[in-house]
Amino acid sequence: MLKKSIIACLDIRDGRTVKGIRFTDIRDAGDPLQLADIHASAGADELVLLNISPGNENRKTFARCVERIAENINIPLTAGGGIESIKDAALLLEAGADRISVSSAAVRNPLLISGLADKFGSRSIIVAVDTNRIADEWIVFTSGGRVSSELKTVEWAVEAARLGAGAILLTSMLNDGTKSGYSIDITADVSRNVDIPVIASGGAGKMEHFKSVFLNTDCSAALAASIFHYGEIKIRELKEYLFREHIPVRL
Repeated sequence: MLKKSIIACLDIRDGRTVKGIRFTDIRDAGDPLQLADIHASAGADELVLLNISPGNENRKTFARCVERIAENINIPLTAGGGIESIKDAALLLEAGADRISVSSAAVRNPLLISGLADKFGSRSIIVAVDTNRIADEWIVFTSGGRVSSELKTVEWAVEAARLGAGAILLTSMLNDGTKSGYSIDITADVSRNVDIPVIASGGAGKMEHFKSVFLNTDCSAALAASIFHYGEIKIRELKEYLFREHIPVRL
Protein backbone atom coordinates (compact mmCIF):
# COMPACT_ATOMS: atom_id res chain seq x y z
CA MET A 1 0.00 0.00 0.00
CA LEU A 2 1.31 3.46 -0.89
CA LYS A 3 2.31 5.51 2.10
CA LYS A 4 0.33 8.63 2.93
CA SER A 5 2.17 11.94 3.12
CA ILE A 6 2.02 14.69 5.71
CA ILE A 7 2.67 18.11 4.19
CA ALA A 8 3.39 21.36 6.00
CA CYS A 9 2.32 24.60 4.29
CA LEU A 10 3.69 28.10 4.70
CA ASP A 11 1.64 31.02 3.35
CA ILE A 12 4.17 33.79 2.63
CA ARG A 13 3.41 37.50 2.56
CA ASP A 14 6.14 40.15 2.46
CA GLY A 15 8.75 37.62 3.54
CA ARG A 16 6.82 36.38 6.57
CA THR A 17 4.71 33.30 7.25
CA VAL A 18 1.05 34.21 7.83
CA LYS A 19 -2.18 32.31 8.44
CA GLY A 20 -5.84 33.19 8.33
CA ILE A 21 -9.29 31.70 8.80
CA ARG A 22 -11.35 31.01 5.68
CA PHE A 23 -8.83 33.07 3.70
CA THR A 24 -9.36 36.17 5.91
CA ASP A 25 -8.19 37.49 9.32
CA ILE A 26 -4.54 37.09 8.30
CA ARG A 27 -1.99 37.12 11.12
CA ASP A 28 1.76 36.62 11.43
CA ALA A 29 2.97 33.08 12.11
CA GLY A 30 6.74 33.44 12.10
CA ASP A 31 9.93 33.38 10.07
CA PRO A 32 9.58 31.06 7.04
CA LEU A 33 13.18 29.83 7.07
CA GLN A 34 12.97 28.90 10.73
CA LEU A 35 9.59 27.21 10.35
CA ALA A 36 10.71 25.32 7.25
CA ASP A 37 13.68 23.92 9.15
CA ILE A 38 11.47 22.94 12.10
CA HIS A 39 8.95 21.14 9.89
CA ALA A 40 11.60 19.33 7.85
CA SER A 41 13.42 18.21 11.00
CA ALA A 42 10.12 17.09 12.53
CA GLY A 43 9.45 14.64 9.72
CA ALA A 44 7.25 16.46 7.20
CA ASP A 45 7.25 14.62 3.88
CA GLU A 46 7.02 17.81 1.85
CA LEU A 47 6.87 21.56 2.31
CA VAL A 48 4.53 23.82 0.35
CA LEU A 49 5.27 27.54 0.09
CA LEU A 50 2.44 29.74 -1.21
CA ASN A 51 3.01 33.38 -2.10
CA ILE A 52 -0.14 35.30 -1.17
CA SER A 53 1.28 38.67 -2.25
CA PRO A 54 1.47 38.33 -6.06
CA GLY A 55 3.06 41.06 -8.17
CA ASN A 56 6.30 41.47 -10.10
CA GLU A 57 8.44 42.61 -7.18
CA ASN A 58 6.82 40.17 -4.77
CA ARG A 59 7.57 37.32 -7.18
CA LYS A 60 11.28 38.13 -6.96
CA THR A 61 11.14 38.42 -3.17
CA PHE A 62 9.29 35.12 -2.96
CA ALA A 63 11.80 33.42 -5.28
CA ARG A 64 14.61 34.51 -2.95
CA CYS A 65 12.68 33.04 -0.03
CA VAL A 66 12.25 29.76 -1.95
CA GLU A 67 15.97 29.69 -2.71
CA ARG A 68 16.97 30.22 0.92
CA ILE A 69 14.65 27.49 2.12
CA ALA A 70 15.61 25.02 -0.63
CA GLU A 71 19.24 25.37 0.40
CA ASN A 72 18.44 24.49 4.01
CA ILE A 73 15.97 21.58 3.89
CA ASN A 74 16.25 18.04 2.57
CA ILE A 75 12.62 17.30 1.73
CA PRO A 76 10.67 18.05 -1.47
CA LEU A 77 9.58 21.66 -1.86
CA THR A 78 6.57 22.97 -3.76
CA ALA A 79 6.16 26.68 -4.47
CA GLY A 80 3.18 28.57 -5.87
CA GLY A 81 1.06 31.66 -5.76
CA GLY A 82 0.87 34.30 -8.47
CA ILE A 83 2.22 32.04 -11.22
CA GLU A 84 0.85 33.39 -14.50
CA SER A 85 3.27 31.98 -17.07
CA ILE A 86 5.99 29.46 -17.86
CA LYS A 87 8.50 32.18 -17.02
CA ASP A 88 7.04 32.60 -13.53
CA ALA A 89 7.18 28.85 -12.97
CA ALA A 90 10.75 28.63 -14.24
CA LEU A 91 11.82 31.32 -11.75
CA LEU A 92 10.68 29.18 -8.82
CA LEU A 93 11.99 25.90 -10.19
CA GLU A 94 15.37 27.51 -10.81
CA ALA A 95 15.28 28.83 -7.24
CA GLY A 96 15.12 25.23 -6.00
CA ALA A 97 11.46 24.22 -5.92
CA ASP A 98 10.82 20.60 -6.89
CA ARG A 99 7.24 21.33 -7.96
CA ILE A 100 5.18 24.40 -8.66
CA SER A 101 1.53 25.05 -7.86
CA VAL A 102 -0.73 27.04 -10.16
CA SER A 103 -4.26 28.13 -9.31
CA SER A 104 -6.17 31.20 -10.56
CA ALA A 105 -4.19 31.56 -13.79
CA ALA A 106 -5.05 27.97 -14.72
CA VAL A 107 -8.76 28.72 -14.36
CA ARG A 108 -8.43 31.78 -16.58
CA ASN A 109 -6.26 29.93 -19.08
CA PRO A 110 -6.52 26.13 -18.76
CA LEU A 111 -3.96 25.61 -21.52
CA LEU A 112 -1.37 27.00 -19.09
CA ILE A 113 -1.52 23.58 -17.39
CA SER A 114 -0.62 21.69 -20.56
CA GLY A 115 2.05 24.26 -21.40
CA LEU A 116 3.68 23.84 -17.99
CA ALA A 117 3.40 20.05 -18.19
CA ASP A 118 5.00 20.00 -21.65
CA LYS A 119 7.83 22.24 -20.47
CA PHE A 120 8.59 20.82 -17.04
CA GLY A 121 6.78 17.46 -16.89
CA SER A 122 3.48 16.61 -15.20
CA ARG A 123 5.18 15.45 -12.03
CA SER A 124 6.38 19.02 -11.47
CA ILE A 125 2.90 20.58 -11.78
CA ILE A 126 0.27 20.83 -9.05
CA VAL A 127 -3.05 22.51 -9.75
CA ALA A 128 -4.34 24.14 -6.57
CA VAL A 129 -8.12 24.21 -6.32
CA ASP A 130 -9.74 26.52 -3.76
CA THR A 131 -13.33 25.42 -3.32
CA ASN A 132 -16.37 26.49 -1.34
CA ARG A 133 -19.86 25.08 -1.03
CA ILE A 134 -22.54 27.29 -2.54
CA ALA A 135 -26.15 26.08 -2.39
CA ASP A 136 -25.06 22.46 -1.96
CA GLU A 137 -22.60 22.64 -4.87
CA TRP A 138 -18.83 22.83 -4.49
CA ILE A 139 -17.55 25.68 -6.67
CA VAL A 140 -13.99 26.72 -7.61
CA PHE A 141 -12.86 30.15 -6.40
CA THR A 142 -9.96 32.27 -7.64
CA SER A 143 -8.03 35.36 -6.57
CA GLY A 144 -7.31 34.15 -3.07
CA GLY A 145 -10.87 32.94 -2.60
CA ARG A 146 -12.48 36.28 -3.47
CA VAL A 147 -14.00 35.43 -6.86
CA SER A 148 -16.33 32.59 -7.82
CA SER A 149 -15.39 30.99 -11.13
CA GLU A 150 -18.74 29.15 -11.34
CA LEU A 151 -16.75 26.03 -12.27
CA LYS A 152 -17.87 22.87 -10.48
CA THR A 153 -14.99 21.55 -8.43
CA VAL A 154 -15.00 17.90 -9.49
CA GLU A 155 -15.35 18.81 -13.16
CA TRP A 156 -12.45 21.26 -12.95
CA ALA A 157 -10.23 18.74 -11.17
CA VAL A 158 -10.95 16.17 -13.88
CA GLU A 159 -10.13 18.71 -16.59
CA ALA A 160 -6.92 19.76 -14.84
CA ALA A 161 -5.81 16.14 -14.70
CA ARG A 162 -6.63 15.68 -18.39
CA LEU A 163 -4.54 18.71 -19.28
CA GLY A 164 -1.48 17.35 -17.52
CA ALA A 165 -1.60 18.22 -13.84
CA GLY A 166 0.48 15.83 -11.75
CA ALA A 167 -1.53 16.39 -8.57
CA ILE A 168 -4.46 18.37 -7.17
CA LEU A 169 -4.09 20.48 -4.03
CA LEU A 170 -7.69 20.74 -2.84
CA THR A 171 -8.39 23.40 -0.22
CA SER A 172 -11.81 23.68 1.39
CA MET A 173 -12.44 27.37 2.01
CA LEU A 174 -15.39 26.35 4.19
CA ASN A 175 -13.10 24.61 6.66
CA ASP A 176 -9.82 26.51 6.18
CA GLY A 177 -8.34 27.60 9.50
CA THR A 178 -11.36 26.42 11.50
CA LYS A 179 -9.66 23.30 12.92
CA SER A 180 -12.98 21.49 12.49
CA GLY A 181 -11.65 18.77 10.19
CA TYR A 182 -11.20 18.33 6.46
CA SER A 183 -14.18 18.50 4.10
CA ILE A 184 -14.54 14.77 3.59
CA ASP A 185 -17.31 14.90 1.00
CA ILE A 186 -15.60 17.01 -1.66
CA THR A 187 -12.20 15.45 -0.97
CA ALA A 188 -13.71 11.99 -1.51
CA ASP A 189 -15.50 13.10 -4.68
CA VAL A 190 -12.40 14.63 -6.24
CA SER A 191 -10.02 11.81 -5.31
CA ARG A 192 -12.52 9.24 -6.61
CA ASN A 193 -12.82 10.96 -9.99
CA VAL A 194 -9.18 11.68 -10.87
CA ASP A 195 -6.30 9.29 -11.39
CA ILE A 196 -3.64 11.62 -9.97
CA PRO A 197 -2.73 12.27 -6.32
CA VAL A 198 -5.01 14.56 -4.32
CA ILE A 199 -3.70 16.59 -1.39
CA ALA A 200 -6.39 17.39 1.20
CA SER A 201 -6.18 20.87 2.70
CA GLY A 202 -8.24 23.07 4.99
CA GLY A 203 -9.55 22.30 8.46
CA ALA A 204 -7.03 20.10 10.29
CA GLY A 205 -7.23 20.67 14.02
CA LYS A 206 -6.42 17.35 15.69
CA MET A 207 -4.83 14.04 14.85
CA GLU A 208 -8.17 12.34 14.33
CA HIS A 209 -8.86 14.66 11.38
CA PHE A 210 -5.88 13.22 9.51
CA LYS A 211 -7.03 9.70 10.28
CA SER A 212 -10.54 10.51 9.06
CA VAL A 213 -9.48 12.00 5.73
CA PHE A 214 -7.17 9.08 5.00
CA LEU A 215 -9.75 6.45 5.94
CA ASN A 216 -12.73 8.07 4.23
CA THR A 217 -11.18 9.38 0.99
CA ASP A 218 -8.58 8.24 -1.51
CA CYS A 219 -6.37 11.30 -0.98
CA SER A 220 -2.65 10.61 -0.99
CA ALA A 221 -1.60 13.41 1.36
CA ALA A 222 -2.95 15.78 3.99
CA LEU A 223 -1.68 19.33 4.38
CA ALA A 224 -1.81 21.59 7.41
CA ALA A 225 -0.36 24.92 8.46
CA SER A 226 -1.11 26.68 11.75
CA ILE A 227 -1.36 23.55 13.91
CA PHE A 228 2.20 22.73 12.90
CA HIS A 229 3.48 26.33 13.09
CA TYR A 230 2.25 26.81 16.64
CA GLY A 231 3.20 23.33 17.84
CA GLU A 232 -0.37 22.24 18.52
CA ILE A 233 0.41 18.97 16.74
CA LYS A 234 3.93 17.57 16.39
CA ILE A 235 4.46 16.00 12.99
CA ARG A 236 6.45 13.07 14.32
CA GLU A 237 3.82 12.33 16.98
CA LEU A 238 1.12 12.60 14.32
CA LYS A 239 2.88 10.03 12.16
CA GLU A 240 3.33 7.68 15.09
CA TYR A 241 -0.38 8.02 15.86
CA LEU A 242 -1.35 7.28 12.25
CA PHE A 243 0.98 4.27 12.19
CA ARG A 244 -0.71 2.89 15.30
CA GLU A 245 -4.04 3.40 13.56
CA HIS A 246 -2.79 1.21 10.67
CA ILE A 247 -2.42 4.09 8.20
CA PRO A 248 0.80 3.68 6.19
CA VAL A 249 3.13 6.64 6.69
CA ARG A 250 6.88 7.25 6.49
CA LEU A 251 8.38 7.16 9.99
